[in-house]
Amino acid sequence: MGMSASGQQRIINTINPGERPFGSPLGPRPTRVLLLGAGELGREIAISLMRLGAWVGAADSYPGAPATQVAHAGYQVKMSDPQALEDLIDKVHPDLIVPEVEAIATDRLVGAAARGIQVVPAAPLAAMCMDRRALRVFAHEQVGLPTTPYRFADSPEELASAADQVGYPCMVKPLMSSSGHGQTLVRSREGLSQAWNSALTQGRAATRHQGKAEVIVEALAPLAHELTVLTVASCAGVATCTPIGQRQEDGDYRLSWQPADLNPDILQQARSMATRLVEAMTSLARQSGETGWGIYGVEIFVLRDGSLLFNEVAPRPHDTGMVTMISQRLSEFDLHARAILGIPVHQEDLTLGLPEGTCAVSRPILVRGQGPVSFQGLPQALDHPGTDLRIFSKPEVHGLRRMGVALALGPDLQTATKRAEAVVHDLKPRVGTGM
Repeated sequence: MGMSASGQQRIINTINPGERPFGSPLGPRPTRVLLLGAGELGREIAISLMRLGAWVGAADSYPGAPATQVAHAGYQVKMSDPQALEDLIDKVHPDLIVPEVEAIATDRLVGAAARGIQVVPAAPLAAMCMDRRALRVFAHEQVGLPTTPYRFADSPEELASAADQVGYPCMVKPLMSSSGHGQTLVRSREGLSQAWNSALTQGRAATRHQGKAEVIVEALAPLAHELTVLTVASCAGVATCTPIGQRQEDGDYRLSWQPADLNPDILQQARSMATRLVEAMTSLARQSGETGWGIYGVEIFVLRDGSLLFNEVAPRPHDTGMVTMISQRLSEFDLHARAILGIPVHQEDLTLGLPEGTCAVSRPILVRGQGPVSFQGLPQALDHPGTDLRIFSKPEVHGLRRMGVALALGPDLQTATKRAEAVVHDLKPRVGTGM
């Protein structure tokens, strides 16, 4: 980023974690954390940070976002608006900024880091992980991780050429999106026009790369399994959680489980790939005088022949990682909070908290409709052995929305999944003004 050595030292000294005060969030000089994104993952992060004595402010684009309901302060801000984001940072005076969504004016994060604010995991990493072009080039061409064949296209004509090169069927994705928004499976040339339009209208701001509309085209891999390897970078180094299995539908997760029941050699390869990537990312962070601390959700494809491919990485807790709220001694949110506050996180801190032979499952609770949502049947839903749940308390639903998550334990994946499904079945959503 062109920062001098003295500038790097200034930032590192400013965020010396050993000098930060904790335990008096309403006092005259607390450690102040600003969450950019206040959804269900942000809420759990806020709770973990508050348990360690930090002051937490949470911002999102809509009123009543889950984390704003529990944080010390809540803000409604369009975070992709550079001036609005800068005004928020000036108002809050945070010691740490924790991005939890993709649509953020990342240039303002660079400016915040230059002023001595700790950006999690680092300003250049937050920007890179929001841009599929930058991330894919870094992971494949610089770190050397295997990926599906890919091309970039900035016009319908280039898209047709790129699809011909990677072959059909292929995936067309915006450069920036989440939960499958704007992604299209294309089986022939006839589907390219719709895929182009979907990417440009449903993707987020970074669909435009350097002022031009752009998409990424990826070959469709012969997929057997999908894994998430939660990887923690802290002042103690890089450590990995037990890999998580997941099942996706329409680009969003529908089930995750831990531990993933695959060949131990495959699981070790996945952990090694994740470690290699995160070590490279933290090295990049240190080049700009930042830490790179935090949790990373590294997504890995396992192909039918047993080979592995890197897919994506989120520099924050991962939705599939919600299973750790029932499977691990420290959840992904606890680990993230510890790492970003400068607390050492060792490999032994990432162990499963499960009896031998037990499987843990998370299953999202989806609600369809229009309007505010409440639930009935809570006593019945939690009357199943080895179960728990989180209701996200989102203010309303428009269409299909994830409104909670069921958690369950069992002696095997099938039993745990059935128990989670029973929780979802017995929890009765009511949608609309006449709840």
